[in-house]
Order: sequence, then C-alpha cells, then structure tokens
Amino acid sequence: MTIYTITQLAYVVSAALFIFALYWMNDPKSARWGVYSGVAAMLIAILATWAQPQIIIHHGWIVGAIILGFVVGVPLSRVPLTAVPQRTALSHAFGGLAAGLVGTAEYFLWLHGEQHNLTTFRMTAIIVEIVLGYLTFTGSLMAAGKLQGIKWIPQRPVTYPLQNVGNIGLLLLALVLGVAIVMNPAEAWSSSVFLGIVGLSLVFGVLLIIPIGGADMPTVISILNAYAGLSAVAMGFVLNNKLLITAGALDGSSGLILSIIMCKAMNRSFVNVLFGAFGQVQAEAVSDGEQKVYKSETSEGAALILEQASLVVIIPGYGMAVSQAQHKVRELYDQLKKRGITVKFAIHPVAGRMPGHMNVLLAEAEIPYTDLVEMDEINPDMPQCDVALVLGANDVVNPAARYNKTSPIYGMPIIDADKAKTVFAVKRSKNPGFAGIDNELYFSDKTWMLFGDAKAVVGELVKQLSLDTD
Repeated sequence: MTIYTITQLAYVVSAALFIFALYWMNDPKSARWGVYSGVAAMLIAILATWAQPQIIIHHGWIVGAIILGFVVGVPLSRVPLTAVPQRTALSHAFGGLAAGLVGTAEYFLWLHGEQHNLTTFRMTAIIVEIVLGYLTFTGSLMAAGKLQGIKWIPQRPVTYPLQNVGNIGLLLLALVLGVAIVMNPAEAWSSSVFLGIVGLSLVFGVLLIIPIGGADMPTVISILNAYAGLSAVAMGFVLNNKLLITAGALDGSSGLILSIIMCKAMNRSFVNVLFGAFGQVQAEAVSDGEQKVYKSETSEGAALILEQASLVVIIPGYGMAVSQAQHKVRELYDQLKKRGITVKFAIHPVAGRMPGHMNVLLAEAEIPYTDLVEMDEINPDMPQCDVALVLGANDVVNPAARYNKTSPIYGMPIIDADKAKTVFAVKRSKNPGFAGIDNELYFSDKTWMLFGDAKAVVGELVKQLSLDTD
C-alpha cells in the first residue's frame, strides 16, 4: 500500500470524525465525545499530511510551527469562561489568517515558478480564499477587541455618513480587481494588484465590524465562523485537498445555520445585523416626557419572597458572565431546591456574547441541564411563575420588543419575564443595555431592582436564605 493510499484513507477517517464531532455536539451528554473526535480528526489529518514525501523535507519548519502553536494555544485554552467569546473570535482570526497566508504563498509560488497552475478555477479559488481569509482575520480581531473592552475599540457601534455605501464599494472594488487577476494572472502588474486586494480585504474586515454593537456579537461570531469555513473550502480547492474542503464545508455550513438561528431569535436579517448598527443609543426612545422611577428592594426582602415561591425562573444574561456569578447561582439554586421550590433557568438564544454562552457558564457550575429551558418552552409557564429573577439580562426581557415599533429591538422574541407574579432584576447600574434603550420591565409595578454586582447580590441572597434555615 502506497503512502498516497494511506494518506487518502487517513483523510477519509479524519473527515468521518469531523462529521461525528459536529453530530455529537448536538447533545450535552455527548458533547465531550465531540471534542475528542474533533481533536483526533485534526491530529490524524496533520500526521497524514506530514507523512507525504513532498512535505517531509520541511520537517524543521513544521516542528517549529507546531511548537509556536502550542506556545500560543495553551494559554488561550486556560482563559476563564467569561472570556470564551473573545477567545473564540481570536480562533476565527487565526483560521482566517492561515487561509489568507496560504493563498498568498501559493499565488506567488506559482507566479514565479509554475505558472501553468494559475488556471481560471484555481485563481478564482485563491481570490475567494484571500478575501474571506483576510477580512475574517481583521474582523475577528475587532470583534475580540469589542468583547474584551479594549479602550481604543468602542463597544458601541461607530457610524458615519455613507458608511454602508463605502463598505460595499470597497468590497466591489476588491472583487473587480480579483476578476482582473483571474483573467490575467501572470501579467507584470498582477502581483501589485493582488497585494492591493489583500489590503482592501484587511481594511474591509475592520470596517465591517465597527458599526456592529455588542448586542449583535453572538450573531457576528457565528457569521465570522462561516467566513472562516468558506475560506478553508476555497483553500482546499487551491491545494486540491478533499479533507480541507469537507472540514471547511462543515465549519462554514454550521456557522451559517447558527447565524440564521441567531437572526431568527432577534427577528432580524443578515443585512440588518451587518449594516443596521444595532446598539446605538436611541435618544428619542428615552425622553418621552414621563419621569420613570425604579423600585429598589433589599436582599432580605427578596429572600423572604423567594422562599415563599413555588416556581422560580432565573433568567441569566451577560451581567452574570461579567461578575462570574455562576457558582453563587448554583448555591442559590441549592438553597431553593432544599425548600422544595422548582427552579428553572430561561435561556434566550442571544443571551451573552456568543451562542450558548449561558449554557457553558451554568454547565461549569454543574447546574443540571434538565433545568435549562429554551425561551419558546419557558414562556408558556411564565404566568404561573411566582418569581422571575433577571440576572444581568436586559434587552432579552424588554417588553418594548413586542409593541414599540420605534424601538431598535422591535419584533425580537423575548422571555416573558413581565408575565411573572414578581420580578427581581439584578443590575449593576441604571445604564441602558447594548440596544441603548431603557428596559420597560424595570419600571413595572411588579418589578423590584437589586442594584449591584450579580455575584455579590446573589451571594447576599444565599446568605439570607442560609440564615433562615439555621
């Protein structure tokens, strides 16, 4: 059996493992196996590729790259779960950069040595690869910066006149230049134009993310994931590697499907997410001539009401993630369960800063997955809910989304916290959420505010409930 045959068989096994990895991720019980399967698939793919005779001569460079990958990757694997969204964005950035660099290297290698490889099909794949790869690189870096809260990268949308027209024009210019190179790949001017496309793609990635606010980051991350996958597909066609095509297609399609789910959860389209600048402060929605007043409650008073409840629904949001309150939430869960109180967690699809953010945090605190309920399933039970504890969530529980057509979140499906008998809202300050508008739930007659850091507030609730049992 030749090395080529062994390599192709290894690629088939690797592709199958990638497919199983994605399949096993559908269920929390098998998700760990999905991770193991993905790691095994990548390891087999690397070793099989490394074993090919035409690659083994670069042994030293490969070892150096692997060592560098471990140096960068191991620290990134140890970030706290609250930083997983920005770490995920960085992973997309690395994937996009890798695709872009491979496409660039292949073009110049063939241009100066094997011009017969510069066919129309391969040049088209290279242009797609570098455009998607480089815009994913800078776009993901910008997304990571917004999520991390870097000072010189504003979390709020940055808009200016003719922004969308300029961005679309920039992309069209890159595509026109790409067509010119595809038609004339070996001309004297082609290398300069190629580098120009690289520059335009890098700039476009930055400009694409600047007008997007933090509330749209879950969708943006999944879209960038799709871009990275599509760039890998193009790279597979450039290198004539079927495994890259398969893995990239899995990555791209899953990211696209996830993006569709996220957009549906916000009742918005791709175009609206990318160009709608969701998250700007809506001054006209704030000042309506009516003085709005919060009602505050103490931890002692909230604890007394909680222990008399039959059903408590906890609605987590980014505030829980920022304060790393998930373990205190588990203590509160245990205290309530001791009293025979039914406790459910209402999970909104876009709560947090990445898809599944709340699920990951609550899983870390070992909250039973059976008590995590999706929005569509929990809403019918909200009228029977005695206490809704809104824990750092904001726009996903704002009743204005149902009826206020002037609101930027109008039409977005929300968790019906306002239908509960009593609402306690834990919030750090009186500032509006990422949508830039006040939350009408907080001014409701049935809502009581518990101002403070989520971890500290929940800790006080646990303390009061513990005192009552002593």
